[in-house]
Amino acid sequence: MAQMGRPRTFDRQAAVEQAMFLFWQQGYESTSLSQLKAALGGGISAPSFYAAFGSKEALFREAAQCYLDTYARVTHCLWDDALAPRDAVELALRQSARMQSDAGHPPGCMVALGCMSAPTAEHASVAAPLTASRARTRAGFVRCVERGVAQGQLPADTDASALGAVFDGFLSGVSIMARDGVGHGVFDGAISELMRLWDAQRSG
Repeated sequence: MAQMGRPRTFDRQAAVEQAMFLFWQQGYESTSLSQLKAALGGGISAPSFYAAFGSKEALFREAAQCYLDTYARVTHCLWDDALAPRDAVELALRQSARMQSDAGHPPGCMVALGCMSAPTAEHASVAAPLTASRARTRAGFVRCVERGVAQGQLPADTDASALGAVFDGFLSGVSIMARDGVGHGVFDGAISELMRLWDAQRSG
């Protein structure tokens, strides 16, 4: 009697990462189960897929968390009080722009593009972790401006919400421009110009 071969080892984390790249590129609603199965490799069947991940929605949530735990960390410096507030803002902008332009993965930011990932009301809750991450980044920029005011680096009458929105809005725009093929050099130069806003406030 012939021996059956050993079942191929299923690398679950690698599968989640491959799903992350696919969702990052295409969004939630535009990604089909057949595309996911092909991306995961190994000829995974529909029953095996559901046994491993439960549902497409559950896999998206895992993929989103994978992104938040890795690529999205480029803006965590906004909450680092060891950095001067201006330095934290500039570092977050430059790290994010570099990440979004990296040819090793889909262009843009999965968090920023998440607002288009599940646009219908039926699936809006799927992208909730990405929505929360965008809110945290926005709050981080505002907090840095508030720290700048408290430390005397910015005038007392600086509108922290407005200036924070300028920095946050720039990063959202980078995601779209990266998708259009705009290179990192353009973003890097734009950030230098953008930081002049902070400096103009300080010297005003």
